[in-house]
Amino acid sequence: MKLQIKHMVSNRCKIAVKIELKKLGLHPSSISLGEVEILESISTDQKNELKKALQDAGLELMDSKRAVMVERIKNIVIEMIHHSEESIKKNFSDYLSEKTNRNYTYLANLFSETEGITIEQFIISHKIERIKELIIYDELNISEIAWKMNYCSVAHLSYQFKKSTGLSPSRYKQLKIKTRKPLENIGYRTY
Repeated sequence: MKLQIKHMVSNRCKIAVKIELKKLGLHPSSISLGEVEILESISTDQKNELKKALQDAGLELMDSKRAVMVERIKNIVIEMIHHSEESIKKNFSDYLSEKTNRNYTYLANLFSETEGITIEQFIISHKIERIKELIIYDELNISEIAWKMNYCSVAHLSYQFKKSTGLSPSRYKQLKIKTRKPLENIGYRTY
């Protein structure tokens, strides 16, 4: 049985979900970002207990097909930007359509309606946070970061970084206190 879990964006989240499932006597056969496959059927009581435990951990068990698809889009973006070592050389809209077996226009409209931002804005927000992380690690220069993050040039990366943060990448690197956002808070509309 598959369970869809919202805000499951890191290995720590996967570990937390695994622990909660074990507490309920459930056995996961696979755990990936946003999705868990368990060997057993889940009872109503177990489902309610799991919902509560996940909420306490900042996660959410999802039932709506629309919410599941939006979360899947987010997890594909997060996986691609934060957890993959290889860069995607094809157009992201094609990549996303391929991964979800859905038309990109449908995905883009669903995402925008649900989240209040475009998929492109969500991707840019995550790329900026990943660039901040790479700058802080100080293992790559800006040219290498631009290549790794699939930018066509350092100038394009710098423009997008400054537009998003108000700082150039080199100015950000000079800051004593470098602010970053948790993965689950990146790319959401602010009121």
